[in-house]
Amino acid sequence: MNNRYDLIIFDWDGTLMNSIDWIVFCLQQAAKLCQCPVPDEQAAKDVIGLSIEVAMDTLFPEADGMLRKQLVAQYSQVYSSREISREDLFPGVYDMLVQLQQNGYQLAVATGKNRRGLVKALAATGTGDLFGVTRCADETASKPNPKMVYEILKHTQVTNQRALLVGDSIHDLQMALNAEVAAIGVACGVHSEDRLKQYQPLLCIQQSTQLIDIIGG
Repeated sequence: MNNRYDLIIFDWDGTLMNSIDWIVFCLQQAAKLCQCPVPDEQAAKDVIGLSIEVAMDTLFPEADGMLRKQLVAQYSQVYSSREISREDLFPGVYDMLVQLQQNGYQLAVATGKNRRGLVKALAATGTGDLFGVTRCADETASKPNPKMVYEILKHTQVTNQRALLVGDSIHDLQMALNAEVAAIGVACGVHSEDRLKQYQPLLCIQQSTQLIDIIGG
């Protein structure tokens, strides 16, 4: 895959940051605090990557608008109670990103997080300067809608044939399919390799840091 891509678009949670267990806990706590049925671990994992509003609608389809707002507020409050740092990135991720940037790749983030959450995560991990553009679910359409990918491509002036998306969920890979962008699945996050392969990635890897060897970073 050497020299095949100019732009690499990363998902954040479960791909670069080891945050899945914490997000599951926060979703379950929000349900408890709002006296809603508590989703099991896999149900909670299955909505990670979607915007928080779409995630809550999926987990709690009977909730009205007021209850959904309460669920979102409780989730946000619990999630923000924990400080994060560069140590929360998967091992080797920071060095991988630096190496990719130094070797001429444009880097981007496409995430289901809201802008406030991503800004906080980028600052806490010291990765903000490594990404030329980022898109969040609260400022565009939620995955698997391809809109955030289209916006990234327009900003970077890279064609879809020269872009690669890396993500750990079926929502990431479905978005890549919808945008006609090549994808690599990462099996360290919310969905198994078998589930990821149903969405036609070029291949699946166990950790995103394996990308260096694959694309000749």
